[in-house]
Amino acid sequence: MQYLLRRQVSILIGCLLIAVSAFSQTEINLPEHEQKPYYFGITLSSNVSYFHLNHSSKFLQDDSVALVSPVNKAGFGLGLLGTLRLVPHLEARVNPHLIFASRGINYSLNHPLVGDSAWQEKTVESIYLNFPLQLKFSSDRIGNFRVYVLGGVKYEFDLASNSQARRADDMIKLNKSALGYEAGLGFHFYFPTFILSPEIKISNSFGNVHSKDPNLIYSNVVDKMQARMIVFSIHLEG
Repeated sequence: MQYLLRRQVSILIGCLLIAVSAFSQTEINLPEHEQKPYYFGITLSSNVSYFHLNHSSKFLQDDSVALVSPVNKAGFGLGLLGTLRLVPHLEARVNPHLIFASRGINYSLNHPLVGDSAWQEKTVESIYLNFPLQLKFSSDRIGNFRVYVLGGVKYEFDLASNSQARRADDMIKLNKSALGYEAGLGFHFYFPTFILSPEIKISNSFGNVHSKDPNLIYSNVVDKMQARMIVFSIHLEG
C-alpha cells in the first residue's frame, strides 16, 4: 500500500508542477466563481482497497490455518458533488458515491482437502452507497490554480453484503453498514467553463466490518477487519 500511495502521489505531484507552471501564466478563468454561495459537480474515481486484520483466538488454537494475509485490489466509483461556501477558504461538501470495491484475503492451509491448493484466496466484493460529509479548506487562488485539503466522516451501506447468507461455507461475511473517516488533498484547475479537480484521499472505517461466524473456517480465524481504501478522484465542477 505504501508503494501504491507513493506512486500515485509522485504522479500527482509531477502533473501538478507542469500544470501550475502553465495555468499561472494564462488569463483568469471563472473570475466570479469565489462569489458563488454553492456549486455542484460530478465525480469519477478509482480506488485501491484492503482489510486490516486482527486474528481471533481460534487462529492460535487451531492448526488448520497457518497464515492469513490481506490482498490489495482495485475498484472504481461514480458520484455527485455539492459544495456550500461557509466563509472565505472554508467550504462544506457532500459527495454521495456508488463505489465498487474488491478486497482479498490469502489463507495458507495446513491440511487442505484432496485436490485443493494449500493457498486459498477469498475475494470479498462490495458495492457501497457512500455518503461523506466533509470540510474543505482552500488556499488563495494563484491564477487558474488552487490547492485544498479536506477531512470528514462517512456512512456507507454495502448493497452486496452477505452477512445474512446461510450457505456460506467459504465466505467472509461483512456487515451491511459502517461509519468511517476521510482525509485528503486536492487541486483546482480553472478552465473557461468548468473546474477540473484531481484529488487523492484515504477513506477508512472506524470499527469492525466483519460479521464473524464461528462455524466457518475462513471466518472464525479472523476477529476484526477494518476496511482501508485509497481513492483517486477526478471532480468536474461548475
